[in-house]
Parts: sequence; C-alpha cells; structure tokens
Amino acid sequence: MAKEKMISLILAGGQGTRLGKLTKSTAKPAVPFGGRYRIIDFTLSNVANSGIKTAGVITQYQPLELNDHIGNGSSWGLNTNRGGVTILQPYQTSEGSKMFEGTAHAIYQNIDYIDQQDPDYVLILSGDHIYKMDYDEMLQEHKKNNAALTVGVLPVEWDEASRFGIMNTDDENRVTEFVEKPEHPESNLASMGIYIFNWQTLREYLMAGYSGDNQLMDFGKHVIPLFLMNHEKVFAHAFNGYWRDVGTVQSLWQANMELLDAPENLQLQDKDWQIYSQSEALPAAMITAGADVKNATISDASIIEGNVEHAVLSKSVKVEQGAQIKDSMVMPGAKIGKNAKVEYAIIGENAVLEEGAAVIGTPDQIALVGYGEIVHGGYVKS
Repeated sequence: MAKEKMISLILAGGQGTRLGKLTKSTAKPAVPFGGRYRIIDFTLSNVANSGIKTAGVITQYQPLELNDHIGNGSSWGLNTNRGGVTILQPYQTSEGSKMFEGTAHAIYQNIDYIDQQDPDYVLILSGDHIYKMDYDEMLQEHKKNNAALTVGVLPVEWDEASRFGIMNTDDENRVTEFVEKPEHPESNLASMGIYIFNWQTLREYLMAGYSGDNQLMDFGKHVIPLFLMNHEKVFAHAFNGYWRDVGTVQSLWQANMELLDAPENLQLQDKDWQIYSQSEALPAAMITAGADVKNATISDASIIEGNVEHAVLSKSVKVEQGAQIKDSMVMPGAKIGKNAKVEYAIIGENAVLEEGAAVIGTPDQIALVGYGEIVHGGYVKS
C-alpha cells in the first residue's frame, strides 16, 4: 500500500503551562530550541523525511507565531499539490463553538478534513517533542501485526514515569494495560504520544461515542482504554533513539545543554535525516576580538563581545563587552548588556538584560526570563 494512504495529524494546541513565561504569548511547539529551530520543526521534519505528504497541524492556544512559522510548509517540502500542510483551528458553527477539549476530541472535530484526505491510516503526533524517527517503519510494523492501533513507546527513568502514559505489554509487544500518568507506575514503558490508527476503526469509535454519552475526549484516558476493553489489537512500537519531552523549563534547558555535551544523540549534521526550519537570509554571526567563546553554538546575526561558555545562543543575540553567559540558553533577539551575568538560565525572545544585571540559577533550578522582559541593572534574578 502506498505511503500516501497515511496522513499525519500533529497536536499543537496545548497551552504548555509548565514552561511558565515562555508560553504566555505563544504555543509550546513554537518555542525556540537548539539555536536555530522551533520545537515543532522536529515533528514536521520527521513527517517529511518519512515520506508522508499530508500534515494537518491542529492549533488552538496562542497560534499566531506557530502559524507564521509553518506558513505553507515549504520549509519542510510539504507544499505539494498532493497533500501539504493545513492549519486546523477551532471554528464556530450554528451548533456553537468547536473548541478542542482534548486530544481525541480535536481529531473528532476535524473528521471532515480527514475524510477529505481519504486515508487508510492516521498518524497522530505531538508537536512538542525532540527526536528523530522514521514513521514508515512504525507503519510497516502496524500492518504486519494487523493492528487497530500501534503506540510508539520507549523506556524512561523510573522517577519520570509518572509524567507519561505507561503501558504493559506481552512477549509479542501487544499492549495489555495502559495507565495515563500513574501515581505509582508498574512499568517504565512510556507512550511517546505517537499513534497509528486504522482510520475507519477510529472513526467508528469517535462517531459512536459522540452520538451517545461516551464522549472520547482524550486518547490516553478514553480511547486506548476503550480499545483494550473491546479487545482491539493494540501493539507497542519500541523506539530506542534519543527522545525528549521538553514540557518543563528544566527539561527544555537540559535538552539544549545535551546538544553541547552529547551532539551525537541528535546528529543535527546528518544530511540523510535533516531537521528543517523556516530560514531567513541573515548575516553571519560576529565574534569580536575581545570575546571569549567556548563550547557554544552561536546562530546567525548574533554579535558576541563578551564571554560565552557552554551555552546555546539563537539568532540575533547581542552579548555586550564584559557580559558573561554560562550553562544557559538564549532565545532570538535577546540582548545581554555590558557586564551582565547569566548562569543556568533560559533567556526569552527579545528579552533585555541591562548593564550589570544578573540572572543566576542552579542546575536544579533554572532561572527564567520571559519574552520581552527587561531585567534592570544591579538586579539579581534567580
């Protein structure tokens, strides 16, 4: 069966409250990552690299920056006549608001769009994870197992397991139990928020649920348990590569630091599986004679006059003389003033640290400066 029979639907409408100030005015998938990317670039690039031609991006919370970033999908080669990127937002009908109330509800609200594509399979993805994955391999396993649903899983640290949907499997990787964010997990096999459904099967469940009293709002809480209860064939697809949920300030900072400490994890230089992003024609970064830069990434149009060590700097960042940045991530357009000091911190887009300001965190408590926030000189923020 041709790859074109599977379409992708990317869930990108969550508020991302655990990122605090960083998602006050923008959607989590639009948050910058790794100097030159936005978080959603990884999912969109995986879709394109897997040979999938159609992507529906479901947005809701603060979508303007995300919509502008995705545009017509040309940055990922997804602007073809056969498929392409479609932004799917809530809408108003004669029956009332169509706001999305959960992951499965968001799919139900877009049934008309999916039916227009006439797929055999739907690949449902989260737009806020960092990884590289070939979804076609997962599809081939799904077909081999004659599954109704296949869930992408990977083992996580036990102390992180309660943040995820956790499942138990038998010797043939068939899922026997699924528990969403268990307080006391019995397994560390976490759902990656990646699902392949047989479309007609999922469609029948959603339509039956919403025509009665069993409204299926969420995949983890409602759809997957119902599939298991009805003895549908649900399988796990094991993923052993690098994968990060960057849903918290700490995890976002950690994943950025891992680009410096273990670049082989993501292999961003790999031309066979490139991560694409919207690109601008910007001048090269400038590092002046008095600057000192060690183990850092410096993106286009940045001007470095101070000291930068073990840090990820996005485009158009200015670091003035005497300023010090260490163990930190700095987002686009930020200005670090003369003699300012930044340690264990994330500095938001277009933030300004005035001369002599200090933003000091710790490895366990990352300091955060929001988008456009101004930190005045002589002020220590932690």
